[in-house]
Amino acid sequence: MSKQSSKSSGIAGRYASALFELVEELGKKEATHIASDMTSLGQLLDASDDLAKLVRSPVISAAEQESAMFAVLDKVGASTLSKNFMGLVIRKRRAFFIGDIIRQFSALMADARNEMVAEVASASPLSDKQIKEIADMLSKRLGKTVLVKATIDEDLLGGLIVKAGSRMVDGSLKTKLNSLKLAMNEAG
Repeated sequence: MSKQSSKSSGIAGRYASALFELVEELGKKEATHIASDMTSLGQLLDASDDLAKLVRSPVISAAEQESAMFAVLDKVGASTLSKNFMGLVIRKRRAFFIGDIIRQFSALMADARNEMVAEVASASPLSDKQIKEIADMLSKRLGKTVLVKATIDEDLLGGLIVKAGSRMVDGSLKTKLNSLKLAMNEAG
């Protein structure tokens, strides 16, 4: 088993590792296509409540789930291997793990390319320049190419929360105010 695939655990991790190991044996072009298929499917799952319900519902038969998933995969131009893999996952009644499988597979692919995704939450939208500065700083610090996934969380009031791998730095104004409130309660 490769070094990258040993990082995944659990049911989703085993499926993600199996797909990753298969992709490692294929040519770069096919591997890129499958990675793109998984990214597209992950985005569709995040964007469509109906699709997310379809894969999570235990009352929908595997045949119905597979038929619907194949229709979605056909629409995004997915490879035969991606369709066959998703069909296997569904027939084994593991469809509710598809989102986790995709996330873990994407992490394995990124690790193989010496990349890492950092999630950055801010109170207001970040400019492209700010995102680039954050990515550059994290890349220097972590020794990997860092891709920044920026989100907005208005509850933060200001500052940032950065999650990169197992590390998290919370520099949000909300957390600092809560810490100050706790300190004042303890002092009072």
